[in-house]
Amino acid sequence: MKQIKIFDTTLRDGSQGAGISFSVEDKLKIASALDEFGISYIEGGWPGSNPKDEEFFQLAKNKFKHSKLVAFGSTRRAGLKAEDDNNLKKIVESGAKVVCIFGKSWDLHVKYALKTSLKENLNMISDTISFLKSKKFEVIYDAEHYFDGYIHNKKYALQTIKAAIDAGADYVCLCETNGGVLPSYIEKIVKETIKEFPDTKFGIHAHNDCECAVANSIMAVLSGCEMVQGTINGIGERCGNANLCSIIPSLQLKGKYRCVPVRNLKNITELSRYVDEIANLIPNDCLPYVGRNAFAHKAGVHVSAIKKDSRTYEQINPKHVGNRRNILVSDLSGKSNIVSKADELAMDLEKDKNLRGIINIVKEKENEGYQYENADGSFYILTKKVENKCKDFFTLKSYRVSVEKNADGSIVSEATVKLDVNGKEEHTVAEGEGPVNALDKCLRKALIKFYPEIKNVLLTDFKVRVINSDANTAARVRVLIETKDKKQSWGTIGVSENIIDACWQALSDSVEYKLLKK
Repeated sequence: MKQIKIFDTTLRDGSQGAGISFSVEDKLKIASALDEFGISYIEGGWPGSNPKDEEFFQLAKNKFKHSKLVAFGSTRRAGLKAEDDNNLKKIVESGAKVVCIFGKSWDLHVKYALKTSLKENLNMISDTISFLKSKKFEVIYDAEHYFDGYIHNKKYALQTIKAAIDAGADYVCLCETNGGVLPSYIEKIVKETIKEFPDTKFGIHAHNDCECAVANSIMAVLSGCEMVQGTINGIGERCGNANLCSIIPSLQLKGKYRCVPVRNLKNITELSRYVDEIANLIPNDCLPYVGRNAFAHKAGVHVSAIKKDSRTYEQINPKHVGNRRNILVSDLSGKSNIVSKADELAMDLEKDKNLRGIINIVKEKENEGYQYENADGSFYILTKKVENKCKDFFTLKSYRVSVEKNADGSIVSEATVKLDVNGKEEHTVAEGEGPVNALDKCLRKALIKFYPEIKNVLLTDFKVRVINSDANTAARVRVLIETKDKKQSWGTIGVSENIIDACWQALSDSVEYKLLKK
């Protein structure tokens, strides 16, 4: 298998995405995870641009077991010697042994962005790389806007590549910076460029402005590139960078390429979600390979087929990338969906006489606005109730929620709950950050002495969706709550014209599911 070097720029190019800001501690955590995963190069940032990146390099140098730490920067400024450029001095002081330097390949940028001559730009590329090689750096040269430059002025674009190679660049990475070039052009230009410089190692750096970053990166590898630059989950400026979570499994499982150690590929889904968590991003459930919906099946025909042979509707075994199959239950469900979902939840319904009743109730509930696709906990409770196997752990007698805004602007939410628990009335009061938090605290306060196992149950996500918006303020709302303990997570749902009542349904289901599973 041919080795492809994976160059991760999540900490630098990825951090330029809208709404993303990594602390030094965040960057260290992500870098450690990338190193453990087996990424070849980790671009830590631009040491000369801000104090945060300088601190990161001081803390991260010599820390990695597998990866090489890369400092990022640009060619020297026009009219300045490389050794006198402050940004290059910061790179030398960074402690990194690899540097990625970008320079201009498109004459448009030289004229209007740098406002210098085409000859001086060539000198800037050559001088910068020569200086860094004299300091014993491994140098990766990023040929910025290379494909646009090649299309508009092929001769000059090739001259910039030659300047980098003659100065000693170890890799030349061809950058599709604007994200607007299609795969057929990538293939043609990469092949022609490699033919001009057959002894040079080339890479690809693609952006996603026309949704082709992954395709362009794979096409570049098929055309001869040996390095791929990208980010975890494709985060980055504008529409993002090439998504390594799609590129790595595509090359490794479908092509004869080795990107990371084989044993590590099953950890890519965990890595994807870990980076989203640190970046405080809502995971994109529809991402290929690693998304929660990547192996989700809703139509009964599909579910029936994959039970016989998963290849009918799945491109790979989800276990290869650390993901799992997800059978969705909805008003489109047939017997196969219900039985498969029950299997996931360790329930045996194949011969259950109540199976048709469960299907009918699910369809009735969906018509009312319930949606069990992400509410396994509520679906589990529903089936147990149909089978008369659902114990009454507690019964609601009443609840009350109040919200008070004070003169100083502070808002206090208070909930009162009365429950019957094993024949005993529990009356609790709690304040919270909001009405849902107050209700949640009340419920736990009432139940904890009877069921201490709920101590480690935490509410992790809360979503509200208006179902029939044409009803305006009288519309029905759907509340989805995600809950977890030390071993698993589960979703529950509530639907009502009253948002507090919908919240109560989902909250009480979340606790009831935990107790039922025990």
